[in-house]
Amino acid sequence: MRLWPLAASGLVLALVWLGPLVERAGGSFAAHMVMHMGVVALAAPLLAIGLSRALPSLAETISPAVAIAASFAEFAVVWGWHAPGPHDAARTDMGIFALEQLSFLLAGTLVWLAAFGPSGEGRLKARAAGVVGLLLTSMHMTLLGALLLLSPRTLYACADLCSPAATMTPLGDQQAGGVIMLIVGGAAYLAGGLVCLASILNDPTPRRTP
Repeated sequence: MRLWPLAASGLVLALVWLGPLVERAGGSFAAHMVMHMGVVALAAPLLAIGLSRALPSLAETISPAVAIAASFAEFAVVWGWHAPGPHDAARTDMGIFALEQLSFLLAGTLVWLAAFGPSGEGRLKARAAGVVGLLLTSMHMTLLGALLLLSPRTLYACADLCSPAATMTPLGDQQAGGVIMLIVGGAAYLAGGLVCLASILNDPTPRRTP
């Protein structure tokens, strides 16, 4: 029962990657963003919790430097794949799309795993660095979502080449995707960071006295 997050993560990924969203994402930026948020805001934290329970030694290998590096890696992954060229390629090529989705999952899981790592003397610094990573990710996802929402024009060639949602214009479809990232991505990482920060502040582990 302690490993239920692993099963829940697998279920989320199955719904995201094997359900109707895959076909829908080819023609809708908003649907593509729903897949992105499903991977990084739902599947990744569940996978991180499950791994920290199943393999506690794995989380113990994450140092503060690794935790901060993971947050910068996720920044590069998220912003890199939302640049026009890579994003259009992922929308039109299934191999590149699979690479995009896998990189989202790996980067997101590492950031969440650092924050959810085991407590105990000597580990709080690494977890604190993981919390910083979650909060930084919340900030840059909020910023990217706002840019997508407030852009006066479509940023991607696929907005015109692909068929957007029938009830939306290409620009409206992009703006809807921006709202999804701003609300879901920003809120999920902010909430996760605050919860992990509270657990660190309330950690009962005794500290060494000099």
